[in-house]
Amino acid sequence: MLSKLDKEADYVLEDERVLLRPLQETDIEFLLPYALNEPDTWFYSHKSAKGEEGMRNYIGTALANRVAGKEYAFIVFDKTTGKYAGSTRFYDIQTENDTLQLGYTWYGEQYRGTGLNKHCKFLLLQLAFETLGMLRVEFRADARNERSIAAMKSIGCTVEGILRSNMWLEDGGRRDSIVLSILKDEWENDVKENLKKRLL
Repeated sequence: MLSKLDKEADYVLEDERVLLRPLQETDIEFLLPYALNEPDTWFYSHKSAKGEEGMRNYIGTALANRVAGKEYAFIVFDKTTGKYAGSTRFYDIQTENDTLQLGYTWYGEQYRGTGLNKHCKFLLLQLAFETLGMLRVEFRADARNERSIAAMKSIGCTVEGILRSNMWLEDGGRRDSIVLSILKDEWENDVKENLKKRLL
């Protein structure tokens, strides 16, 4: 399913603050502490990674979906602390429509609100638009997740609307999902430069 994004390629993205590399099975070593000690990280997620089994399943599913050409997951390394901070990925990759979604993004508590996310998003958007030739990058979140929505707006996303009751939650309830996006011409015209100015 992936043509422009080569599922066999090891995309490594890096600037002075952060390094993103493809997620590997052995990364359980670096991400397990978050699964054991910070379970609230996945409160709004429909795919939880809390607990050891949860994190192993999370990584295993991400790797299987990469092999199937559906997703491409990264692990995030914070150069400031010298530690792994979380994970993010491309998913719902539609090469026939030149679009993909950017999500499944989470960071340990100490990295939230530090500017790390903006560095990650800049590198991922640059890869999507400038290397892979995507025309649209979509973002979704639980409509109640104010922190995530604010973060997406702050990097230049445009709110498109709400998908009502579109997804099951882990606890058996259902969620409304907010949909946001950035288009290639928006990236080229102002989003890229505005985001670059906000990198801490």
